[in-house]
Amino acid sequence: MTSASTAPAPASASKSAPEAESPSLSEGEQERLATAIDDLQAGARTWSALTVAQRVTLLRAVRTSVAATAEDWANTAAASKGLDGKHPLRGEEWLSGPYSVLGALDAYIETLSRLAKGVNPLDGLTIDRAPGGRTRVHAFPLTGIDKFLLSGFTGEVWLEPGITPNAARAGAGLAQRTPTESGGVGLVLGAGNVTSIPVLDVLYELLAHNRTALLKVNPTQDALVPVYKRALAPLVEPGLLRIVRGGPAVGAYLTGHPDLVHVHITGSATTFDTIVWGPSKGDGAAATKRRRRENRPQLKKPITAELGGVSPIIVVPGAWTGADLTYQAEHIATMRLQNSGHNCIAGQVVIMSSDWDQADAFRAALRRAYANAPERPIWYPGSPSRMELATDAYPDALVLGDRLLVEIDADDDAAALETTEYFAPVLGVVTVAGTGQEFLDAAVAHANDKLQGTLGANLLIDPATEKALGAGFERAIAALHYGSIAINSWTAFAFITPTLTWGAFPGGTIDDVGSGIGVVHNALLLDGVERSVLRGPFRPFPRSLPIANGGGRLTILPKPPWFVSARTGAAVSEGLTRHRANGGVVGLLKTLTKALQA
Repeated sequence: MTSASTAPAPASASKSAPEAESPSLSEGEQERLATAIDDLQAGARTWSALTVAQRVTLLRAVRTSVAATAEDWANTAAASKGLDGKHPLRGEEWLSGPYSVLGALDAYIETLSRLAKGVNPLDGLTIDRAPGGRTRVHAFPLTGIDKFLLSGFTGEVWLEPGITPNAARAGAGLAQRTPTESGGVGLVLGAGNVTSIPVLDVLYELLAHNRTALLKVNPTQDALVPVYKRALAPLVEPGLLRIVRGGPAVGAYLTGHPDLVHVHITGSATTFDTIVWGPSKGDGAAATKRRRRENRPQLKKPITAELGGVSPIIVVPGAWTGADLTYQAEHIATMRLQNSGHNCIAGQVVIMSSDWDQADAFRAALRRAYANAPERPIWYPGSPSRMELATDAYPDALVLGDRLLVEIDADDDAAALETTEYFAPVLGVVTVAGTGQEFLDAAVAHANDKLQGTLGANLLIDPATEKALGAGFERAIAALHYGSIAINSWTAFAFITPTLTWGAFPGGTIDDVGSGIGVVHNALLLDGVERSVLRGPFRPFPRSLPIANGGGRLTILPKPPWFVSARTGAAVSEGLTRHRANGGVVGLLKTLTKALQA
């Protein structure tokens, strides 16, 4: 994949069919949208006239306004999802909202500041080789505070085979290497589940492609529109961004508008296909089939998309302590239950070894962790019906309050679990045979061949087992065809790490989109990305101390604040966001003290 300008990106937006004229929109509504597009065309000329140094100044102004709205942003998002001010999981909205955006702005400011000085964004970074002759950029951590607070976590961006380190350096910067070349005006169909996604997608349009953006907010996020407008006022005022509300009719009008040169969507493959080809049901279904047969998409402009999928959690068997079993069970429960499972990257299928002598103990720990996580509303539209689909497919599944645990036995058919993205609190467990390298290779093949999508995969392995596998472990990671891979972490951590990339494994097309086309985030503005690989500590502090953990990664984090079982997660998440926004040693020390009580 070269730059993402010709491929599909994130999808979680309104279902819409692209037609320039929509009879369901009033003339006044069409005029309002046309005015917004005119403003953005003028804004595109303004953006092209700004030097890279001036763009840095503008991004700093955006950072200031985002920091000023952080509390309102997090509280509004939590309330919209049914989390009151005392709910133990309200911290999710601090981390997945303003914290993620502030981190991205800081990273983009650093990249553009380097470019403005004539310095390559990759200067000073470690660049080496990954399996298969790939170039690997060590992209996290890059700052002193990240090295301290997030010790034990590292991230790499792997480029497509054939791209050399010199070519990686030459391409770094994307559109900011040619700032006067306008990318026109693009449409961003915003995700409905995570509040930072629409903003991060807008920033990527502007910085990776020199495109001003019309953001159509998903109706589930309407309450955030006033917050977005305040937070992004420095982009709105000069016409670099316009934010509109609306349902499918607005989406249909905009995707077909001739003056919008590109579409980016975060959502579902069904929505993507409707935009590109037309409706699959109703009066237009026959015409859609004909267009597909004749390879005549109704969308005449490039599209990028992130469309989710069924994410695996591969549990590599080893000699785990009782504390390991408990901690990693809570880790998996978090991967599924954060945001009530309404995440494109929520772990859905645990792949275990049928030959692991600790399998029964781990299953028991997983049941406890899954059942004991705090209750919260299932709020995303359509999720209750998807829960019913899972219940119908697996009537013997374990019902634990507002969530479902499906443990596949030898006589069960795992197809529904492995091919349906439930986007709800449904977690499944399947098994493959073997231990060591035999199990790992079989689990990787199972994930690649059986599970729908290629967005993200998670893998848990203790330090001794990883060391014993040696080079075979890295070869297995290379064989895992996912756009984001998290080892002893969760891919959502990669999502909020701006210098890593986010998107499906390359290969999606408008005919068979899978988990999407193109990447976002990517604050180093790298070209030719294949995947990002995040590595974390198997054990938390203090069990991460080298003497105790057998050579694993040292971290100062006890139970991470994003764990649904972290007792002080809400306070720590808020504290980390406030520190990201405003700095300050006293507040950080208070936050770290809270973290130790997690």
